[in-house]
Amino acid sequence: MLIATQFKPMPFEWPLPGQEPRDFRVLVVDDQEIVRIMLIKILQRNGFEVLEAASGPETLTLLERERVDLILSDIKMPGMNGIELVKAIQPRIPETSIVMVSSLDNVEMSMECLRLGAYGYVLKPFKTNGILVAVANALRRRMLELHFRDREAILAQKVREQTTEIRQSREEIAFRLLAASEHRDNETGAHVRRIGLYAAAMGRILGMDENTLEHLGAAAQMHDIGKIGVPDRILQKDGHLTPEEWIIMKTHTTMGANILRDSAVPFIEMGARIAACHHEKFDGTGYPAGQAGVAIPIEARITALVDVYDALSSKRIYKRAWSEEATLQYIRENRDRHFDGRLVDVFLNHFEAFRAILNAHPDQFAGEEYLR
Repeated sequence: MLIATQFKPMPFEWPLPGQEPRDFRVLVVDDQEIVRIMLIKILQRNGFEVLEAASGPETLTLLERERVDLILSDIKMPGMNGIELVKAIQPRIPETSIVMVSSLDNVEMSMECLRLGAYGYVLKPFKTNGILVAVANALRRRMLELHFRDREAILAQKVREQTTEIRQSREEIAFRLLAASEHRDNETGAHVRRIGLYAAAMGRILGMDENTLEHLGAAAQMHDIGKIGVPDRILQKDGHLTPEEWIIMKTHTTMGANILRDSAVPFIEMGARIAACHHEKFDGTGYPAGQAGVAIPIEARITALVDVYDALSSKRIYKRAWSEEATLQYIRENRDRHFDGRLVDVFLNHFEAFRAILNAHPDQFAGEEYLR
């Protein structure tokens, strides 16, 4: 039941500037009607909007339909006592604060109430000023906690915005680096994007954390950045390379690593490892260093697998796209040879995810010179 009446000024300076007692709703909870009447008179005479309840269950029912800023509750009540009520109200704190009013001068009980989230503890028989001070202090603490929570939410939003800005800046750096090499290579921008998406998908299946996945998705796209240093006559040759030309082509791994290494940016440093090692083979027959097995960084092993999958599945000036069946057969045949067998198993067991990426990001070619 809502009770309102005329009010008189507070007997002390109100500690909440910009707000008045009439801005707050206080709920009085006590199984004794005489106690409720006394508390209601004190509060309403000092400007508060007041509601009342005779038990814990009645309080919870009322809270479902009414806004309440503060609860003054007895501890010793039949059925649901005050401590049980505090526990039930905990999820609502600090939107609804609570002050306990009791005739029991029990330190352990009062500390338990405070531990559970109560904002204060007033002993009966209470005095008017004691009740008003407890209510004012509880409302002030509530206001500060709500302000702090809102401030935390604003700061968290700013952090998210700044993180997004940093991520976008990081991606722009990568794409600008890649754009320089794409103008000189037969590969397409869609191929580069797909490699990043494949690598991140593989990392997610393997259980990598989100930060690592972001780094991997960006770094894998830079696997061929070293091709910027390969002469056009080799890079854009329409046909097989001679042994001498292959020696030069293979240097794109070390050139890419040299471009990217020693960076303070984690994803660029990861990109250096990928650039250096994405042509290493699991059996040690790859280049440039002949590394084998798990000595090859996991991000490079992932990139090696998805790069070959995408290259075989895509058409280029110099080749037709392989069929899906032929591509997967090649990958199976090179399990534990070219590719890490564990990654091959993951790839094949989750192949639908990789096929979806391939289909969702098709190559866009200018002109009709590409094989159909």
